Amino acid sequence: MDQMKQRTAACHCGQLQVDCEGDPSQVVMCHCELCQRRTGTTYSLAALFARTHVIVSGESHVYQRTGEGGFSIEFHFCSTCGTTLYWTIPSLPALNGIVVVAVGCFTDPQFPAPILAVYGKRRHSWVTQPVGIPSYKGWMENGELE
Repeated sequence: MDQMKQRTAACHCGQLQVDCEGDPSQVVMCHCELCQRRTGTTYSLAALFARTHVIVSGESHVYQRTGEGGFSIEFHFCSTCGTTLYWTIPSLPALNGIVVVAVGCFTDPQFPAPILAVYGKRRHSWVTQPVGIPSYKGWMENGELE
C-alpha cells in the first residue's frame, strides 16, 4: 500500500502551519474583488482538502466576512506575520467539512494546477489562466460560464 503524500503550507514566518494529507479535491482560481484585496494581487489560488486530512499547528486569528456570493467565510491568519493561510466557508453546505488552503503557502512548484476559475467577470484583462479550465462569471453554483 502506498503512503499518501504529505504537504505542508506555512505562513511567512513559519509560526502557523497546515499539514495536509494527499492531493486536494480541487484547486480553484478566484478573481473576485475580495480575494484580490486579501492577496494583494489579481486572483487567489485555493486548494480544498477534507477537514479530516488537515492538521493545523500554531496560533491564528480569524477574520470573518461575507463573500461576493453572499456566504460567510472565516479566514485564519498568522498572529505574528499576518499571512492568510487557510479558511473555511461554514455557511456553504457544499463546502462543509472542507478546509481551503492558500496554494502559494505550499511553495511547491509541482502543486496541482487549478481545475476551474470563478468570478471571471472581475478578472483583469491581462491575466491568463490555464487553457481549457471552465471559467464562471460569478460563483460556480449559478452555472453561468464565461
